[in-house]
Amino acid sequence: MAASMIGAGRGARGRYRPLSEINVTPLVDVMLVLLIVFMVTAPLLTVGVPVDLPKTKAAQLTDEVEPLVVSVNAEGVIFLQDTEVPRENLVPRLNAVTGQRPDVRIFVRGDKTIQYGTVMEVMGLISSAGFKKVALLAEIPDSKGTR
Repeated sequence: MAASMIGAGRGARGRYRPLSEINVTPLVDVMLVLLIVFMVTAPLLTVGVPVDLPKTKAAQLTDEVEPLVVSVNAEGVIFLQDTEVPRENLVPRLNAVTGQRPDVRIFVRGDKTIQYGTVMEVMGLISSAGFKKVALLAEIPDSKGTR
Protein backbone atom coordinates (compact mmCIF):
# COMPACT_ATOMS: atom_id res chain seq x y z
CA MET A 1 0.00 0.00 0.00
CA ALA A 2 2.81 2.39 0.81
CA ALA A 3 4.40 1.79 -2.56
CA SER A 4 1.25 2.74 -4.39
CA MET A 5 0.87 6.01 -2.50
CA ILE A 6 4.45 7.03 -3.18
CA GLY A 7 4.05 6.35 -6.86
CA ALA A 8 0.77 8.26 -7.09
CA GLY A 9 2.20 11.29 -5.34
CA ARG A 10 5.17 11.44 -7.64
CA GLY A 11 3.09 11.22 -10.82
CA ALA A 12 0.54 13.81 -9.67
CA ARG A 13 3.10 16.61 -9.39
CA GLY A 14 3.70 16.92 -13.10
CA ARG A 15 0.09 16.47 -14.16
CA TYR A 16 -2.35 19.20 -15.15
CA ARG A 17 -5.22 19.59 -12.68
CA PRO A 18 -8.49 21.16 -13.92
CA LEU A 19 -9.48 24.51 -12.47
CA SER A 20 -12.82 24.27 -10.66
CA GLU A 21 -13.63 28.00 -10.61
CA ILE A 22 -16.25 29.54 -12.92
CA ASN A 23 -15.11 32.44 -15.09
CA VAL A 24 -17.85 35.06 -14.57
CA THR A 25 -16.50 37.72 -16.95
CA PRO A 26 -18.08 36.32 -20.18
CA LEU A 27 -21.40 35.88 -18.36
CA VAL A 28 -21.37 39.51 -17.21
CA ASP A 29 -20.47 40.69 -20.73
CA VAL A 30 -23.38 38.82 -22.27
CA MET A 31 -25.82 40.10 -19.64
CA LEU A 32 -24.74 43.72 -20.21
CA VAL A 33 -25.17 43.38 -23.97
CA LEU A 34 -28.66 41.90 -23.46
CA LEU A 35 -29.56 44.72 -21.07
CA ILE A 36 -28.55 47.34 -23.65
CA VAL A 37 -30.48 45.56 -26.42
CA PHE A 38 -33.66 45.41 -24.31
CA MET A 39 -33.29 49.06 -23.23
CA VAL A 40 -33.04 50.14 -26.88
CA THR A 41 -35.91 48.00 -28.20
CA ALA A 42 -38.45 48.49 -25.38
CA PRO A 43 -39.51 52.04 -26.38
CA LEU A 44 -40.02 50.88 -29.98
CA LEU A 45 -42.72 48.38 -28.98
CA THR A 46 -45.38 51.00 -28.21
CA VAL A 47 -48.02 52.18 -30.66
CA GLY A 48 -46.43 55.05 -32.56
CA VAL A 49 -49.36 57.10 -33.86
CA PRO A 50 -49.24 60.51 -32.13
CA VAL A 51 -52.69 61.15 -30.63
CA ASP A 52 -53.43 63.73 -27.95
CA LEU A 53 -55.79 61.75 -25.70
CA PRO A 54 -58.37 63.37 -23.42
CA LYS A 55 -57.86 62.93 -19.68
CA THR A 56 -60.04 60.87 -17.31
CA LYS A 57 -60.03 59.68 -13.72
CA ALA A 58 -61.10 56.10 -14.55
CA ALA A 59 -58.97 53.21 -13.35
CA GLN A 60 -56.46 51.62 -15.69
CA LEU A 61 -57.27 48.29 -17.30
CA THR A 62 -54.90 45.41 -16.62
CA ASP A 63 -54.93 42.73 -19.30
CA GLU A 64 -52.31 40.13 -20.19
CA VAL A 65 -53.17 40.00 -23.91
CA GLU A 66 -52.26 43.02 -26.01
CA PRO A 67 -55.46 44.36 -27.61
CA LEU A 68 -55.85 45.84 -31.05
CA VAL A 69 -55.72 49.62 -31.15
CA VAL A 70 -57.58 51.71 -33.72
CA SER A 71 -56.41 55.34 -33.66
CA VAL A 72 -57.93 58.46 -35.20
CA ASN A 73 -55.43 61.34 -35.37
CA ALA A 74 -56.13 65.09 -35.46
CA GLU A 75 -56.67 65.04 -39.25
CA GLY A 76 -59.26 62.22 -38.99
CA VAL A 77 -56.95 59.58 -40.50
CA ILE A 78 -57.61 56.06 -39.17
CA PHE A 79 -54.77 53.75 -38.10
CA LEU A 80 -54.88 50.07 -37.15
CA GLN A 81 -51.95 49.70 -34.72
CA ASP A 82 -49.31 51.73 -36.68
CA THR A 83 -50.68 51.22 -40.20
CA GLU A 84 -52.89 53.78 -41.93
CA VAL A 85 -56.16 52.20 -43.06
CA PRO A 86 -58.89 53.78 -45.23
CA ARG A 87 -62.31 53.82 -43.53
CA GLU A 88 -63.78 51.33 -46.03
CA ASN A 89 -60.93 48.83 -45.42
CA LEU A 90 -61.05 48.96 -41.60
CA VAL A 91 -63.56 46.13 -41.05
CA PRO A 92 -61.95 43.71 -43.57
CA ARG A 93 -58.54 44.39 -41.97
CA LEU A 94 -59.92 43.80 -38.47
CA ASN A 95 -61.53 40.54 -39.61
CA ALA A 96 -58.25 39.42 -41.18
CA VAL A 97 -56.18 40.30 -38.10
CA THR A 98 -58.57 38.75 -35.57
CA GLY A 99 -59.45 35.69 -37.60
CA GLN A 100 -63.11 36.83 -37.49
CA ARG A 101 -63.33 36.31 -33.71
CA PRO A 102 -65.86 38.81 -32.31
CA ASP A 103 -64.56 38.51 -28.72
CA VAL A 104 -61.24 40.25 -29.41
CA ARG A 105 -60.77 43.47 -27.40
CA ILE A 106 -60.41 46.55 -29.61
CA PHE A 107 -59.46 49.96 -28.20
CA VAL A 108 -60.31 53.15 -30.07
CA ARG A 109 -58.05 56.16 -29.51
CA GLY A 110 -59.21 59.56 -30.74
CA ASP A 111 -57.35 62.83 -30.69
CA LYS A 112 -59.11 65.30 -28.39
CA THR A 113 -59.19 67.99 -31.09
CA ILE A 114 -61.37 66.01 -33.53
CA GLN A 115 -65.15 65.92 -33.39
CA TYR A 116 -66.77 63.40 -31.07
CA GLY A 117 -68.90 62.15 -33.96
CA THR A 118 -65.85 61.03 -35.92
CA VAL A 119 -64.72 58.75 -33.11
CA MET A 120 -68.27 57.46 -32.63
CA GLU A 121 -68.54 56.68 -36.37
CA VAL A 122 -65.38 54.55 -36.15
CA MET A 123 -66.68 52.79 -33.02
CA GLY A 124 -70.04 52.20 -34.70
CA LEU A 125 -68.33 50.80 -37.78
CA ILE A 126 -66.36 48.34 -35.62
CA SER A 127 -69.41 47.40 -33.52
CA SER A 128 -71.63 46.88 -36.57
CA ALA A 129 -69.02 44.42 -37.91
CA GLY A 130 -69.83 42.17 -34.95
CA PHE A 131 -67.02 43.00 -32.54
CA LYS A 132 -68.38 43.00 -28.98
CA LYS A 133 -65.49 44.39 -26.93
CA VAL A 134 -64.93 47.91 -28.26
CA ALA A 135 -63.71 50.55 -25.79
CA LEU A 136 -62.41 54.12 -25.79
CA LEU A 137 -58.96 55.01 -24.48
CA ALA A 138 -58.20 58.15 -22.48
CA GLU A 139 -55.18 59.51 -20.67
CA ILE A 140 -55.04 59.59 -16.87
CA PRO A 141 -53.96 63.04 -15.61
CA ASP A 142 -51.09 63.25 -13.16
CA SER A 143 -51.54 64.57 -9.63
CA LYS A 144 -51.00 68.21 -10.72
CA GLY A 145 -53.80 68.07 -13.30
CA THR A 146 -51.38 68.45 -16.21
CA ARG A 147 -49.75 65.96 -18.50
